[in-house]
Amino acid sequence: MPQSARIPLIDLARSLALLGMIAFHFSYDLLMFGLIPYDYALTPTFYFHARIVAGSFLLLSGLGLWLAHGQGIRWPAFWRRFAKIAAAAALVSIATRLAMPDFYIYFCILHAIALYSLLGLAALRLPAVISAALAALFIYGSYNWHTEALNAPLLRFVGLGLDPAATMDFEPIFPWFAAVLAGIALGKIGSQTGLWAKLAGKPRGQWARVLGWPGQHSLAIYLVHQPILLALVWTYSQLG
Repeated sequence: MPQSARIPLIDLARSLALLGMIAFHFSYDLLMFGLIPYDYALTPTFYFHARIVAGSFLLLSGLGLWLAHGQGIRWPAFWRRFAKIAAAAALVSIATRLAMPDFYIYFCILHAIALYSLLGLAALRLPAVISAALAALFIYGSYNWHTEALNAPLLRFVGLGLDPAATMDFEPIFPWFAAVLAGIALGKIGSQTGLWAKLAGKPRGQWARVLGWPGQHSLAIYLVHQPILLALVWTYSQLG
């Protein structure tokens, strides 16, 4: 959105999601280096931490898609954003393919946001209640529509295969597109009720600008934070 029309509260929400992501990846790195017990990966805290963070990013992605294009798709801006995210997703796949070929990332949150932004365009014209119902359908399908045919490598991103995905990060269409649809529904409800107009420019003040800054640069932070964390944890492990 134009700077004058930004909703700082949404930037703050993105910053909070980034903080949750960094905390999760930090705990994951500590696990990889054996600095905390591996059993932590089996705890409800670890399980729900990952899913809340991913769901938050995707819901905010759907909300942002509506705020940016709900009144008419601005194609140049859409394709610029799509190209940046798709390029970043390709970079993550290449890097992890080289570093950990057995568990490389082929459909992480960046791949998901790129694809779901395209799919989400079709939902922008739907009533909010229909988008919400479709979100529930994707969640339902993720539990009940699995089939061996979707174990094929090129179809794994659908999320309905029977075999578990051997990858470090995975947000397939079922159920994760549901979060984007929910974000679009939330965006439409907010527009219909005048909520976003009331929140434009709020909260104000230096603190809001500082805390919201990470949320305005979430892609760059996503790309650089994990190499930095890995370097710090590796250095600590080498120092004993």
